[in-house]
Amino acid sequence: MRAIDVMTTSVVFAHPDTTVQEAARALAEKHISGMPVVDDKGELVGMVTEGDLLHRAEIGTGVNKRAWWLDFLASTRELASEYIKEHSHKVSDLMTTDVITVTEDTPVSDIAELLERHRIKRVPVVKDGKVTGLVSRANLIRALASIVTEPNGPAAADDQSIREGIVIALKNTRWSLPRESILVKDGVVHLWGVVTSDEEGKAICVAAENVPGVKEVNSHLEYPPVLPGM
Repeated sequence: MRAIDVMTTSVVFAHPDTTVQEAARALAEKHISGMPVVDDKGELVGMVTEGDLLHRAEIGTGVNKRAWWLDFLASTRELASEYIKEHSHKVSDLMTTDVITVTEDTPVSDIAELLERHRIKRVPVVKDGKVTGLVSRANLIRALASIVTEPNGPAAADDQSIREGIVIALKNTRWSLPRESILVKDGVVHLWGVVTSDEEGKAICVAAENVPGVKEVNSHLEYPPVLPGM
């Protein structure tokens, strides 16, 4: 699945000369948390988000409300930059200019990694210098929710194939089980063995649940016995 398959194409744009009040109104009325900023040629020059509008003098949320010693430690350049963001009325003075973008062919797995690594909520999709869409965290969640699957796979899968599938799924993990600890009867799996944490037990069960043909997973996994006096 690629960006073009999940992106929002009805994008709301801002212009560098858009006022802060106009940008805030657009975010509120369209129920969005950010929008691309494009120039007169339609080319992407920045992004403006709720976070950029968070600290404003008009509503008393400026950073000048912080402790005096933080101002003392800050450079005049930092203080001047903060003042501009608090008081300027143009989006161009508040927007983020170092914008991370993707193409229409970017896999959604890469997009998810970008959103997580850079702690951002959305990325513009760009083609030939123009924004053709946006992919947000919400788009990825909707894509996941819309996938129609049969998590238990074909009912015709035989017990031996299921058992081998579980062995393969657990291969190369530090919590893998030996083949003799995995029993399957009529698609119902029974797992036996010793684990050292709830997470290990859950991981083993999840691996089994994802094997085609599995109808039910019963865990008989236990913690190591505690010796007397220990």
